[in-house]
Amino acid sequence: MRVLLVEDDPRIASDVSHTLEASGYVVETAGNGEDAWFLGDTEDFGAVILDLGLPGMDGLAVLKRWRANGRQMPVLILTARGSWAERVDGIDAGADDYLPKPFRMEELLARLRSIVRRSAGHGSSFLTAGEITLDERQMKVTRRGVPIALSPLEYRLIAHLLRNRGRVVSQQEIDENVYGHGEDHDSNTLEVLIGRVRKKLGAEAIETRRGFGYLIPEPVE
Repeated sequence: MRVLLVEDDPRIASDVSHTLEASGYVVETAGNGEDAWFLGDTEDFGAVILDLGLPGMDGLAVLKRWRANGRQMPVLILTARGSWAERVDGIDAGADDYLPKPFRMEELLARLRSIVRRSAGHGSSFLTAGEITLDERQMKVTRRGVPIALSPLEYRLIAHLLRNRGRVVSQQEIDENVYGHGEDHDSNTLEVLIGRVRKKLGAEAIETRRGFGYLIPEPVE
């Protein structure tokens, strides 16, 4: 999943970015309000972590502009501001959750998973399709209850397809949400990745729609 992290403190941005990447997210960063607004308004993200105290344009103004333009990605607000009135303003502006600084990385990850689940209509940290189950909290995938050893890239692919199960996901969308910065790839590389995952989860786990993309189908009732 591609996440936009908006934070002007370089140390916090670096720490959070590393934590997110280690947890299977592809991270894009912005250090001021103008850049954040432009990225969030022109590119697609699975979620946004947004600091309020930004140079140029504060986070609340950024969020209001996104929502006014119809951008509906889930947003988790980070801020050192502690008053309840500011929290109310953030929620009323369209934030999905609010985390005051200082915070523990474990709580940030838990709140991020929660807003992503709610936006997708999922109530659990477990994603399932047939014999496959993904535990987002432990970053573990099982088939028929047996754990499957996966590389970070394989995990990100399965997680993204499972979050969008029943929908064909294009190669471009996979590129944006699965491959991190500096990971060279092309269409053949993706085919190889898909092939590796099929060997581990079963050939039927991922379907190909020629010319359109890939999907993990919804379970048949």
